[in-house]
Amino acid sequence: MTSLAEYTTLRVGGIPNSLTVATTEQQIIEIVAKADAESRSLLIIGSGSNLVVADEFSGDVLVIANKGIENDASACAGAWVTVQAGESLDDFVALAVSSGWAGTETLSGIPGTVGATPIQNVGAYGQQVSDTIAQVRAYNRETQQIDILFTQNCEFGYRTSTFKTHPNRWVILSVVFQLPLGTISGPIAYSELAAKLNVELGSRIALQEVREAVLAVRASKGMILAEADHDTWSTGSFFTNPIVEVAPDGAPTWPTSDGKTKVSAAWLIENAGLGKGFGLNDRVTISNKHTLAITNRGSGTATDVLELAAHIQETVQTKFGISLDVEPQIVR
Repeated sequence: MTSLAEYTTLRVGGIPNSLTVATTEQQIIEIVAKADAESRSLLIIGSGSNLVVADEFSGDVLVIANKGIENDASACAGAWVTVQAGESLDDFVALAVSSGWAGTETLSGIPGTVGATPIQNVGAYGQQVSDTIAQVRAYNRETQQIDILFTQNCEFGYRTSTFKTHPNRWVILSVVFQLPLGTISGPIAYSELAAKLNVELGSRIALQEVREAVLAVRASKGMILAEADHDTWSTGSFFTNPIVEVAPDGAPTWPTSDGKTKVSAAWLIENAGLGKGFGLNDRVTISNKHTLAITNRGSGTATDVLELAAHIQETVQTKFGISLDVEPQIVR
């Protein structure tokens, strides 16, 4: 049996007892229902881009790989696009940009499947999927029925949702996006992206230009997957930006809707003395391109990853009194 290192972007993980790739909705439901009926635990994954799987893991694995994107041309309010859970997020974003569907362009280059995005409420550069999700279609493992969850029922928040807080209740089958029609982006909200585009904050730019700029920025940080580049052997950002009452002096910050402040986790890590390339060993280190990414240098293990993550958390806590929360799912 192949190691889960072959199914995760961090390239770590044990050898599963079984691994099934499901290419249809019916297959997904049947495999999940059978495991539940037999009281067997089942690790459900997409592209494995947000996972740290233990070296000793030996359970059963289901890979979600159902495909299909369909726009309801009769929709009167923009594009009404149903995307199957196993579709690549970046492939969908590329299609949206080329089709003149706005609202996802700054999500360009994010690895992972569409079905995984509602769980973390994936976002970047001022957009998050909850901004454009209209419905999530999911198999309810408790009732053994298919549920349609509207946006207001998904409990979306910063990198969270009801799917994350109730991880064993639903298996996402497809996502419906409601996207404005047009070729111009929303206001550019991040200075880094504005600088790359050479425009002022708040400017509106052609969707394709925004996509190209985001891809360039992500590539410069090792956030575009490349087999030969160990800086891309990661889960992307390993920590979320913490939300605090008072941010340290000099830290990049963003206001939140509840009056608190979101502070840059990358800045906290760097200013706690843990720079790019730092590691406890040469197997797993902070990326040479981006302080938020923990990278496998080729022979790293999940144990190495978690030891470095804990060291980063402890160092930032000691320096600033701020706790960093891990973004990827940790599977023991």
